[in-house]
Amino acid sequence: MDRRLFLSLIAGTVALPTIAKAIPDAPSALTLRRLSLVNPHTGETFDGSYRDDSGPIPEVMDELSIFLRDFHSGEQIAIDVGVIDFLASVMDAAGQNRATILSAYRTVETNSALSKTTFGVAENSQHIFGRALDVHFGEKLSDAMQAARAMQRGGVGWYPQSSFMHIDSGPVRNWTMEHRGLGTLLVGNRRVHFNSKGEVLVEGGKKLLAGGKPVVFRGGSSWPAHITTVRARLVRLRQIARAAFHARKA
Repeated sequence: MDRRLFLSLIAGTVALPTIAKAIPDAPSALTLRRLSLVNPHTGETFDGSYRDDSGPIPEVMDELSIFLRDFHSGEQIAIDVGVIDFLASVMDAAGQNRATILSAYRTVETNSALSKTTFGVAENSQHIFGRALDVHFGEKLSDAMQAARAMQRGGVGWYPQSSFMHIDSGPVRNWTMEHRGLGTLLVGNRRVHFNSKGEVLVEGGKKLLAGGKPVVFRGGSSWPAHITTVRARLVRLRQIARAAFHARKA
């Protein structure tokens, strides 16, 4: 249940009181938008304008839905223009002319299979609704992530060790997955992580308390500095989920 809570935060199906809804740009700011994208899994590219003065261009959005299909199954869905607008704004802010799309639409079956083998895949991911993109920007990736979070337009996941970021048009929320210990989570506006004693801390070093006592998980300083196996990562994921639960009650 704890793991589901954490993954629900990522998916946007559960929101804490401090997490706001996505705020779309005004339509006037979204005219004449152009994108240049590449899909490394299929070798396909997209280069063109998807919006004009009248709004999203239907035939181009259909083309994008094909380009952003589930490359595992070949199935497609109508991609949410909100996440495309989000991507275009992030690219503008980071000064990027092109983006690599690592993952877009996923069928329920594909997502379910990935959730069993891949760390951090939420059961009700925004990917299955055509509202999420996993993106790589090269050396500008960190700048793009910071710009995306500042926009407060949806979910932004940061995977620095895997060299990609996730954006979606769901509720506004942020999370960070680090290979170092996978012990950092942004809950609302608070960063939650572990110290060497196994105590859960919020940003600034303040300890999370439950019943007046610091929240502590077993293992403490005996935890490895690097977690490499899927099983070990899922254990830490459950621990972070508990931290999110206590942060929610604090």
